[in-house]
Amino acid sequence: MRTSISDTALRQLIEREAKRAGFAAVAVTRPDAIPLAPARLAQFVDEGLHGSMGWIAETLERRSEPSVLWPEVRSIIVLAMNYGPDSDPRDLQSQKDCAAISVYARNRDYHDVMKGRLKEIAGKIVARAGGDVKVFVDTAPVMEKPLAEAAGLGWQGKHTNLVSREFGSWLFLGTIFTTAELEPDEAEIDHCGSCRACLDACPTDAFPAPYRLDARRCISYLTIENKGPIPLEFRQKIGNRIYGCDDCLAACPWNKFAQAASEQKLAARDDLREPRLIELLALDDATFRTFFSGSPVKRIGRDRFIRNVLIASGNSADAALVEPCRALLADPSPLVRGAAVWALSRLVSRKTFSALAQLALKSETEADVIAEWQVTQAEPARTQA
Repeated sequence: MRTSISDTALRQLIEREAKRAGFAAVAVTRPDAIPLAPARLAQFVDEGLHGSMGWIAETLERRSEPSVLWPEVRSIIVLAMNYGPDSDPRDLQSQKDCAAISVYARNRDYHDVMKGRLKEIAGKIVARAGGDVKVFVDTAPVMEKPLAEAAGLGWQGKHTNLVSREFGSWLFLGTIFTTAELEPDEAEIDHCGSCRACLDACPTDAFPAPYRLDARRCISYLTIENKGPIPLEFRQKIGNRIYGCDDCLAACPWNKFAQAASEQKLAARDDLREPRLIELLALDDATFRTFFSGSPVKRIGRDRFIRNVLIASGNSADAALVEPCRALLADPSPLVRGAAVWALSRLVSRKTFSALAQLALKSETEADVIAEWQVTQAEPARTQA
């Protein structure tokens, strides 16, 4: 039940508490403010562009219409947290002995950080205004980006991510659904113009057209959501990116405003700014879990992570990585063993690789790993280790 607080006072409360909690921006929209989003999402799924992310198709109805997710919602408060990096993350790609982890994953899992703060704000809204609230951060079937655009926090750029005139492409989004009737903010308009910097920056050509993403070609999908071997056609293009990819975000010209933003930001862990491949290759399950405790990286598990590190190792031309990669040919995980095969095919001479294949194939029983040996033996060697 709504208590006797004015709409102006409630809005001031929301903005004050959002700032106190470290959010860079907050705005309000209606649950019916994204009428075009359902058809666009359905097309994305119908064309199979979501890849193996079956949860998108399974939650299609709830995801496309906020009132289906919660019929009582009357207003949606959209909050944004700035995580802009201090430098261009693409600079790390020239350091072949290091691994590039997406900026968003270089600290605590933002889902955990934001959800706790959203709950605090939501609790104060209920305490002052009554009613009911629900908070969501990314993992729930909520289309945060269209809602953020409708609320005026930014617009969905040609890379399909939210772009802000104040913070560029570096914003985490969360929402508070409320039964309170709040005055909505004016929607933002598209300011991309003729620019296609984000599209041209994609290493794997994951954008079939502006504003459309083929997740199956996206390095973030390939290194995070994809559970199997990295498709051969993308391995060299991945470079040293072992978790996600920031290229399309980093290329956005609007980021120049993000650097000057004074709001509190989520800073990266020092040990995740330039982690060395040789150290990451040594992680077993226990040390992986410890090293990435509280990090979103932990969610993909050690085997998928080491798969990614091995792909980066194969692209490194670093002879110091040969022995660590060779040791992983005996790893319990077929996924890891297969990736180690490819890495070694790039790091050692044809003669050395052939000898390794003859020895390994005597005991290898997994079809995928055997196929890796067969395919990579036909590839030319890259070094003379």
